[in-house]
Amino acid sequence: MATRGRPRAFDRDAALERAMHVFWERGYEAATMADLTAAMGIRPPSLYAAFGSKEGLFRAAVALYRRTEGALTRRALAEAPTAREGVRRALRGNACAYTADGKPPGCMIVLAATNCTPENDGIRALLAEDRRATEGRIRERMDRGVAEGDLPAGTDTRGLAAFYATVLFGLSVQARDGVPRQDLLGAVEAAMAAWDTLATTDGTPEPAPDRESTP
Repeated sequence: MATRGRPRAFDRDAALERAMHVFWERGYEAATMADLTAAMGIRPPSLYAAFGSKEGLFRAAVALYRRTEGALTRRALAEAPTAREGVRRALRGNACAYTADGKPPGCMIVLAATNCTPENDGIRALLAEDRRATEGRIRERMDRGVAEGDLPAGTDTRGLAAFYATVLFGLSVQARDGVPRQDLLGAVEAAMAAWDTLATTDGTPEPAPDRESTP
């Protein structure tokens, strides 16, 4: 008589990627355990055994997103020859990624926990920290640009990084709202047109105008 074999183990990596897409599309709180287990092709006991909890699964999904979809900004900043080109590549690359076919629109790190109940504040804080880290990487690349001479000495890299991080995160929201890729790319070019003006601002107040009356 044939004996029943052990249940076949699920592919953890493939299941995690499917869960990541559910969180990316629906957000942390709106993604139910039924949604997640259906997408992963497993039963709840297997999910808990592998990830501990819904929050544990989400944190694993965020880590996966960072290594894959979310790595575009890091690569663009690191590989470009100048700070300006690094920021431009990051913005354009993400505008295209946020509107790619077959994937949820926008950025999971920006959109998955915009609203959370108090008991899930740790999830909101996790993604807020990720966004701060992205802004920090942009600033580090600008500081490197100052050191290497492709940005003027005295550039307010903190303010400049905050501006372009805001543009980056805004592209994600616009993509989720269905704004076409070409419009997002147009917004990127408009933001880059401000680079030369913003990159010479060091926070020093402009001299006061001469108030002496004309003879």
